[in-house]
Amino acid sequence: MIDYGMGNLFSVSKALERLEAPYILSSKESELEKTDGLILPGVGAFKDAMKRLRETGLASFLQDYTKTGRPLLGICLGMQLLFEESEENGLEEGLGLLKGRVTRIPSDNGKETFKIPHMGWNRLSFHQASPITNGVEEGFVYFVHSYYASSIEEDALIASADYNVQIPAIVAKENIYGMQFHPEKSGKTGMGLLKNFTEMMERSGAEQ
Repeated sequence: MIDYGMGNLFSVSKALERLEAPYILSSKESELEKTDGLILPGVGAFKDAMKRLRETGLASFLQDYTKTGRPLLGICLGMQLLFEESEENGLEEGLGLLKGRVTRIPSDNGKETFKIPHMGWNRLSFHQASPITNGVEEGFVYFVHSYYASSIEEDALIASADYNVQIPAIVAKENIYGMQFHPEKSGKTGMGLLKNFTEMMERSGAEQ
């Protein structure tokens, strides 16, 4: 798990411990390079997070890491960082691992007003099969966010949630995965998704 100073590290660590999944928490490329897969957590502002990733060299490291075929999972802000750019606090370039732009959730559709941030439990709707959702049923998961990934590739959308607009909740492209919600705080559904990701990492390690 990547420690760059802006992640929900404690709760994700505890979830991995409950799954009995071995992990390290590090900001050192030399240690992260040895892993079978990576989790990029995130809490806070997109621009600040990208600044830290660039300053530490982790941005270019992640771009190179994914080329090896090993799985990467971005959680909440970590998912948003995977995309090309964000409009939060001015246009900012992201990691560019997935196509799309991060934009603010609209609070009004002319008929109804929605509170921003989108906070609380919301139901997932699955769009297509993916290893990340294998054996997991559609259920409620916990969101806390004001921005969402828009204009994404259709074949990258694995699951969505409805909150005035269609919120991409789970995205995937080859070995790159993202969850807009907090799986570690999302009960059985979230733990099932995390378990699937840890199993992907195990398979990745066996193939190396």
